[in-house]
Amino acid sequence: MKFNDGFWLLKHDVKAYYGLQVTQVKTEQDGFDLQVATRPIRHRGDTLGGPLLSVKVHSPTEGVIGVRIDHFRHVEQFPTIPLFPDAPPIPNVTLSRDDTLSSISTGGLVAEITENPYTITFKDSKRVLTSAGFKHQGIFDVPSRWTLGTAANSSCLALDPSSNPNPAALPENVRYMHSELNMSPGELIYGLGEQFGAFVKNGQAVSVWNRDGGTSSEQAYKCVPFYITNRNYGVFINHSGEVEVEVGSEKVSRVGVSVAGETLEYFIIYGKTPLDILERYTRMTGRPALLPAWTFGLWLSTSFLTSYSSDTVSGFLQGMQERNCPVRVFHLDCFWMKQYEWCSFTFDPENFPDPKAYLSEIKQKYNVKICLWINPYISQLSPIFEEGVKGGYFIKRTDGTPWQWDLWQPGLATLDITNPAARKWYSDKLSALLDLGVDTFKTDFGERIPHASIKYHDGSDPMRMHNAYAVIYNELVFNLLQDRFGKGEAVVFARASAAGGQRFPVHWGGDCESTFEAMAEALRGALSLTVSGFAFASHDIGGFEGHPPPEIYQRWVAFGLFSSHSRLHGSSSYRVPWQYGEDAAKSMAKFLDAKHRLMPYIYSHAVQAHTNGHPLPRAMFLEFPDDRTTHYLDRQYMLGPSLLVAPVFVPKEEETEYYLPAGRWTSFFHPERTIQGPAWVRETVPLDEIPVWVRPGSILALGPAGSGRPDYALNQNLELHLYEIEPGQSVTAVLSNGGGSTVDAVSVERSTERETIVRILDDAIGVSHVIVHGQYDGITTEARGAPVRTDGDELKYDATGRKEVVIAF
Repeated sequence: MKFNDGFWLLKHDVKAYYGLQVTQVKTEQDGFDLQVATRPIRHRGDTLGGPLLSVKVHSPTEGVIGVRIDHFRHVEQFPTIPLFPDAPPIPNVTLSRDDTLSSISTGGLVAEITENPYTITFKDSKRVLTSAGFKHQGIFDVPSRWTLGTAANSSCLALDPSSNPNPAALPENVRYMHSELNMSPGELIYGLGEQFGAFVKNGQAVSVWNRDGGTSSEQAYKCVPFYITNRNYGVFINHSGEVEVEVGSEKVSRVGVSVAGETLEYFIIYGKTPLDILERYTRMTGRPALLPAWTFGLWLSTSFLTSYSSDTVSGFLQGMQERNCPVRVFHLDCFWMKQYEWCSFTFDPENFPDPKAYLSEIKQKYNVKICLWINPYISQLSPIFEEGVKGGYFIKRTDGTPWQWDLWQPGLATLDITNPAARKWYSDKLSALLDLGVDTFKTDFGERIPHASIKYHDGSDPMRMHNAYAVIYNELVFNLLQDRFGKGEAVVFARASAAGGQRFPVHWGGDCESTFEAMAEALRGALSLTVSGFAFASHDIGGFEGHPPPEIYQRWVAFGLFSSHSRLHGSSSYRVPWQYGEDAAKSMAKFLDAKHRLMPYIYSHAVQAHTNGHPLPRAMFLEFPDDRTTHYLDRQYMLGPSLLVAPVFVPKEEETEYYLPAGRWTSFFHPERTIQGPAWVRETVPLDEIPVWVRPGSILALGPAGSGRPDYALNQNLELHLYEIEPGQSVTAVLSNGGGSTVDAVSVERSTERETIVRILDDAIGVSHVIVHGQYDGITTEARGAPVRTDGDELKYDATGRKEVVIAF
C-alpha cells in the first residue's frame, strides 16, 4: 500500500502514527519486549494519549530474528501459517543490553535496537544488512477510497452482484500496520512466490493475494510473503492474508510491507549463501515431501477442451510408446466428468462406460499411473450438490445460505475446507476414485476463494483464508494419497498455493499462451517460485492457450524435459508430438531418454530437497552468489548444483545467448565441446538441441540408456562421469542408496596431475563404468587392474564389482 504523496507528504486524509521512542524494555528468554511510543515523550503527560506499539524482537531459531508489531492486542486471527511443521527450531540466542542499546545475536545475525530514536539494525560480522530506521514502523489509517481494488477493501468477489448480492457498507477507514526495511545500493530482491514479471523485483508493487490471472499479468496463483536478497538475508512476513509489498516502488530505497489489521510480524533470515537462507526458511515453514521416482517421468494430458474417450486415450498411449516416448503418468482433464457437473467425481458413462476395467487395462498395457483433474468447487447441477447443501459442506453467506456464483460452473459452491465433516465427505469421494485405480489428482483452482460477506464453519477469518485455502486443500488431498499409498508415494499436481504449500508438491505454472514470450514467463515464474521455498516446478509444455507452431513446441519440449517435472497439456489442442511432425517425436524421445538417464542425479537432489529445502531448479545466483552477472539472469538456470540449462526462446535461424560462470564447462550432449568461463555464448541452436552444460568439478551418475521409465534401480549399473576434476581436488557425489534417503556414495580424488582415485563409499551403489571428461597431458592406455580405452578426451574404465578404481594418466 502506498501511503505517501512523494517522499515527504502523506496522501490526503491519511493519518500516520510512527514508532518514535522506546519507553520500556523487558528482557525475555529469546529476546526483548518493547513499548514504543508514537509521540515524543518529554514528560508524564505525554503518556496519556496516542497509540502505543508493542514490539517483540526475538529469535525463534538459529540465524533468524523476528519482529512482531502489535497495536490492539486481541484473540489471534486464524488460520495462521504453521511454523516448524517438519523440523524443530534450533534455539541459539545471546542477549545483551546497556543504557542505550539492546542487542540480539544468533547464528551470525545481530539485531541492534536503539531506544531514542527507535531503530532496529540487522548486521552480520562484516556489515549492515538492512535496517528499520527512524519512522520506518507505524500505524496508518487510510480512507476507503485509497484502498479500492485491494483485497483489504474490495475485489471482484466483493463487487460482483452474483457472488455478493448485498455487500456490506465499506468502512470509513481501513487500518494498516506498516514497516519498512532499507535497501542498499546494488541490493536486489527476488521471490514473493510465483511471479511472472521481471525476476528482479526492484521497482515492483506486489500484492500477496492469490488470483487466477494466467501467466501474462501481475496476478499470480502462488503468492508467498517471503523474499530473498543478494545481500545474505531473506524476509518472511508471517501473515496468511493479503500482504502488500512495495519493493522500492514508493520509497525507492526501501521495501515497504503493509497488512490490514492490528498486527504485523516479519522475520529476518540470515545465511552465508542463498541456499543457507532457503534452508532456514523451509525449516520454519516446511520442507517439500519426498516424492516417488515415477513422478519425474513424462506426464501426458488429454488436454482440456479437446474430445477424448477411451479410444482416444489408448491411441495416444500407443502412439507415444511406438515413438519411444513412454508416458509414465496419464492425466484425464475436466471432461472425464459430464459437462456442467464439475465436480461430480463420476466418470462420464458415454466416454468411459467401465472406468475401473479401462484404467486397469491401460495401466497394465502402458505402465502408466492415472491422474484425474479435480477442484474444490461443486456445480449446482452436480448429482452430489444437494448432499453438500444438506450436510452444510459449503462456504456460507452470513445469512446461512451457500455462497454461490456462476463463474466456471452454474451455481458453483465452494467446499468449506474448515468443516471436518465436509473434509471427510470430499475425501470419501476421492477415495472411491482411488478404488477404481486412480493414483493421483491434479488439484486445480483454489484461487477464486470468496472473502466478502461469508463465514467459515470454524470461524476462520475469510481474508486470511483466501490464500491459505489452497494450502489446506492440497494438504487434504496429499494426505489422503499418502494414507493410501504410503509415505514417499504421494503427489498432487497443483496450481494454487501459498507459504508452506511447498510441503505438498508438485506445482505447475498455470495458464500460459503458446509463444516464446509465454515460455519465458513460465521460466520466470518457476525461478521466482523456487527462490520462495518451493523445490519443484512444472509448466504446460507447448503452452496452454492456442496451438503452438512446431518450432515453439520443440523448443518447449526441450525446456520441459529439463524441468523437475514434465507435462504435456493444452487447452483446445493436443500436445502429442506427432501433431507437430515426426521430427518433434524424435527430439522428444532423445530428451526423455536423457532425463531417464539423469534420474540417479535428479532423484538424489529431490531427496535432498526433502531434507534441506534446496530446490531442484535453481536461479543462477543461488549457485553463484559471488558472480554478480548471475544476479540478473532469468532465461537460464541450474538443475541441481551441476547442470546448467539454457532454454532457447528464439526461432531456429536466430542466435540464442547465455552465460557460463568461471571454470571449464563441458557440454552434456557433446562432451568433446568445452568452454572456459566466464563467457557469454552466442550460437544458433538446432531444434533438436538444447544447451546443457556440466559444471566443472562435477560427478554425474547416469543410469542405462533406453530404460523407458524414471523409476528403475537408481543405484545400480551406473556410469560415473567425472568432469574437469583438478589436481588436488576432492569431490563427493551424493546418491540415493535405493530408498528415500541419500548418502555420500562416491568420492573422487585427483591426487596428482596423473592419478585419480574413484572410491565407491556405499555397498548399495553399483557402478559399471567410470568416464573421465577433461583435458589431460600424457594419457596412457593403462589403468591399474582396469581395462581402458581412449577416445579423445573421454576415457572409459570398467569398474564392475570394484569399490576403488585408480586411474593413472
